[in-house]
Amino acid sequence: MGIVGPKIQLQFDSLPLELRQAVLERGGVMETMEDLMQVLEQIAEE
Repeated sequence: MGIVGPKIQLQFDSLPLELRQAVLERGGVMETMEDLMQVLEQIAEE
């Protein structure tokens, strides 16, 4: 299960539920928007 840092929690919470679940399933720690964008790009490529 992934961890979302407090600095990006608001942006993360604005994502659709299914996308949030997909991000969290990837695991890892996301502290910055760059971290979150990387995971979103990986999901988009699938």
